[in-house]
Amino acid sequence: MEKIKIGITAGDMNGISLEVILKALHQDYIFQHVIPIIYGNVKIASYHKNIVNLDNLSLYVLNQGEKPKAGKINIINCWNDNVTISLGKASVEGGKYAKLSLEFALQDIMKGELDAIVTGPINKHAMKLGGFEFNGHTDFLKAKSNSKDILMMMVSDKLKVALVTDHMPLSQVSSQLTKSLIASKIQLLDQSLNKDFGIEKPHIAVLGLNPHAGEEGLLGSEEEELIRPAIIEAKKNGIFVAGPYSADGFFGSGQFSKFDGVLAMYHDQGLIPFKTISFETGINYTAGLPFVRTSPDHGTAYDIAGKNEADPTSMQHAIYLAKDIVAQRKGYVEMRQNVLKKRPKLSEEMSE
Repeated sequence: MEKIKIGITAGDMNGISLEVILKALHQDYIFQHVIPIIYGNVKIASYHKNIVNLDNLSLYVLNQGEKPKAGKINIINCWNDNVTISLGKASVEGGKYAKLSLEFALQDIMKGELDAIVTGPINKHAMKLGGFEFNGHTDFLKAKSNSKDILMMMVSDKLKVALVTDHMPLSQVSSQLTKSLIASKIQLLDQSLNKDFGIEKPHIAVLGLNPHAGEEGLLGSEEEELIRPAIIEAKKNGIFVAGPYSADGFFGSGQFSKFDGVLAMYHDQGLIPFKTISFETGINYTAGLPFVRTSPDHGTAYDIAGKNEADPTSMQHAIYLAKDIVAQRKGYVEMRQNVLKKRPKLSEEMSE
């Protein structure tokens, strides 16, 4: 079986990103199915390698046009500048070079030279200082890949939570919600659970926006005017979906375990319960892109940067999930092609 080429962006060099990347790749069995390629700088990576005491870990620098080597940690020098590392601090350099790493990786995956991207953690303030014009990875990848609609998903073995709105102030959420937006996100979640995770007929739960899911209009009208109509429309389109559920009771009672995916209305409504349940193993996945992109579910953790205390589990899971989704998508395409081959041609159908 051909090994999957995964590009890993360096993230913020002042945080724990490279620490968790190098720790995650310090496992021989990861190379059985994956060819990892770090987009960053070998000097910066070596600096972090020394912090985590991985003396036996070797980095193979790829020259321009050279194919990545199986069984090695490949690294592409996205810059050759001499850079000052400021561990634990948001800086212009941290944002500037995290942005450059991301741009190089995106360029290669759009050219078909990678099978998936795993993005290292970034700091939004540092990215802004470094000239990044987007709210985060997700908005950047959507815009640069010309994707019509995308879906931010948090994934673990126990729970899959997707968001209708993601990185926006809470005060703006209600005004951004529409029936068509919610219906679109339900459809995207259904498609992703099927195509990317191999769930044939996924069951989806949709959360309400207001306390007690609006209490039949007493605590807000969004459930009756927007969310419920979107659910009804999705059901008519053959999607197995239920709701709107009151978020507190839904998660508190463990009802989430009965569903393959959950659609939350806003960031903290979905991510607080998700990280409470699956913090160390959670992964951020972006559905709707023309390529596979995952990320660990934590940030730059400036408070422990350089202390060799960061847990690489989420990064490991992000790499494994990227590999699994690439394989699942290939299997999905092959299955659809086989189905089409077995179907009689239109002329044959009409003659029967």
